[in-house]
Amino acid sequence: MKFQTIEEKKENYFLSQPHQPFFMLGVVNAIIMMLVFALDYKGVLSLQIDVLSFHVYSLVFIVFTNVFTGFLFTTFPRFCQTQVIDKSYYTRIFYANVSGSALFLIGSFTDGSVILAGMGILFAAQVFIILKLTAIYKNGQSSDKKDAFWILIAQYSGLLSHLLFILSLLGLQIQNFATNLSFYIYLIFLTFIVAQRMIPFFSHSYEPKSENLLKTVFVLLLLKTLFGSFDYTIAQITTDIVLALYLLREFISWKLPVFTSPAILWVLHLGLFWLPAALFISAIAHIAQLFLNTDFYFIGIHLLSLGFVTTILIGFGTRVTLGHSGQVPHADRFATNIFWFIQVIVLLRALYSLNIAFGWGAEFLFDISFTAWLILFLIWGTRYGRILVFGHKI
Repeated sequence: MKFQTIEEKKENYFLSQPHQPFFMLGVVNAIIMMLVFALDYKGVLSLQIDVLSFHVYSLVFIVFTNVFTGFLFTTFPRFCQTQVIDKSYYTRIFYANVSGSALFLIGSFTDGSVILAGMGILFAAQVFIILKLTAIYKNGQSSDKKDAFWILIAQYSGLLSHLLFILSLLGLQIQNFATNLSFYIYLIFLTFIVAQRMIPFFSHSYEPKSENLLKTVFVLLLLKTLFGSFDYTIAQITTDIVLALYLLREFISWKLPVFTSPAILWVLHLGLFWLPAALFISAIAHIAQLFLNTDFYFIGIHLLSLGFVTTILIGFGTRVTLGHSGQVPHADRFATNIFWFIQVIVLLRALYSLNIAFGWGAEFLFDISFTAWLILFLIWGTRYGRILVFGHKI
């Protein structure tokens, strides 16, 4: 009886707030899915799905979607000033995501129909995620729902790209568009919406933002999606430069305390400025590609996903985990080293792209970069998982 009571307390705490189970599922999936991708890429494994589809789908819809869900299910009711989400609702979605992730992974080794079954469950779960966010948006009492509106736009775009991914596996030739839509309008835009709202707030920066900031970024990212889907290189270069300059000017106008902020904020500032930096580098890579006739192997995409998205989400994840467990959102030396380690991963992945472009023959850079990713999430999960699962103090 005593053992049963302890187990119930552990389970009740783990599921007591929505960010806890979804953060942990995102971390576990980040380790498993990257390991499987890397082993398939190196020829150690042979999957029933092509390696690019596995990599993109697993990271966007099995890793990052869980992290987004944990964050938004915790904060979106506050954005809109309404009641918190009922525990029974978000736990059902959590269990659906667990089963969908497991079926997708099992099917990747066994049969395409099992893959589709897993994707179907994950798609259905995403539908219920968006239905809840939409209900919160409609019922919320907040007088300013502009950010919440654009969050829903990004979420519905993610749902559309999810559907297109499923249809692409059924034979429709739309994978390139599904990939670009899921990456730029869902992953990048959603991260940006949250970042532009929360980072100035946390930094006590009250400088006015551009009135049409989100609308402008959305339009430019949509153009980037379309140009990337149809390989209009000159148009991609132009869009990258225009968007990078626009964002850089905007971020500077916020007068963020970049060089005087504590580490828990410093990493968020760093992640924010990775966005225009990655876009500039993407433009340079495309220009070099035109003149050198070489492929820089997704360097822009990985700088955005690692430098911007991963840095921002690890920073927010750490802050939310500490703050919602009754602890001060403070980054000690251990957390600061984790933030620095993310930047090492960014550099390693960029070097691997350069290795491909210039034929250095340094294939070991792939092994080092994906191993570093695994280490990052193992360390973060070990450090903060005991808070998320058991409520332990650090």
